[in-house]
Amino acid sequence: MSSVESVSSALDRKSATLEAALRELGRTLIAYSGGVDSAYLAYAAHRVLAEDVLAVSADSPSLARAQLSDAVSFAREQEIPLEIIQTEELESADYRRNDANRCYHCKDELFTVMEAFRAERGFQTIAYGVNVDDQGDFRPGQEAARKHLVAAPLLEAGLSKNDIRELARAAGLRVWNKPASACLSSRVEYGRAVTRENLGVVEQGEDAIRGLGFEQFRVRHHGDIVRIEIAPEEMHRALDPSMAAWFTRIFKDLGFKFVTLDLEGFRSGSMNARLSAEELIRNKH
Repeated sequence: MSSVESVSSALDRKSATLEAALRELGRTLIAYSGGVDSAYLAYAAHRVLAEDVLAVSADSPSLARAQLSDAVSFAREQEIPLEIIQTEELESADYRRNDANRCYHCKDELFTVMEAFRAERGFQTIAYGVNVDDQGDFRPGQEAARKHLVAAPLLEAGLSKNDIRELARAAGLRVWNKPASACLSSRVEYGRAVTRENLGVVEQGEDAIRGLGFEQFRVRHHGDIVRIEIAPEEMHRALDPSMAAWFTRIFKDLGFKFVTLDLEGFRSGSMNARLSAEELIRNKH
């Protein structure tokens, strides 16, 4: 057997395991953000469970309008039933404080609201799109998922991020190569309060960068300083002096005093680099 056939066979086995896991869930709500993981999970669950699945998107100020719009569009394209609920994480002082446990408080709010929705609508299970690769990163939201007994079918099937992208590509889903996304609050440095105002500034800045034709990037809010991360393959455009002038104009108009381009480029979770080893260990368990 060639290496290509071996990889394909392994992916087929994982896909079959996923289908079996989904069948065991009964009537299921999918926590659906529109990223490739939750999108593929919603797609696969809808194929297996049909009318017994409902995708649920949580709307709040931490969700970019562009991300919500794309999530709604994908669900409509795939005829996946979708309902949008409201979450109120910004009402929580623990969340607004923006310490290393911010994501825990966010997911705790999400799954609390989804649990009430589940009971009201007569569903049996809540599932979300965590995968194998997420186990190697600092993700305190996973502790909230365990607290609420949320199912993790992609993880149970042993699927990595690349596996999920390949399955989505094979299924003809346009999201297969969608850049990684995260809530707007993840752009605000730890210790700086999460407010509607700074979330709005980040969203406007990212909309502007997207309008310049960049595909994968982050706007990181450090008070008076904005730190712009651009994917390495797009960095040459960002380093052009005329583009630097655009960045400066955009972000000074948004109220930043200093506009910086991070020469390490885009990488998920870069804010975690400021956490101490003790914080990472303490909050991982």
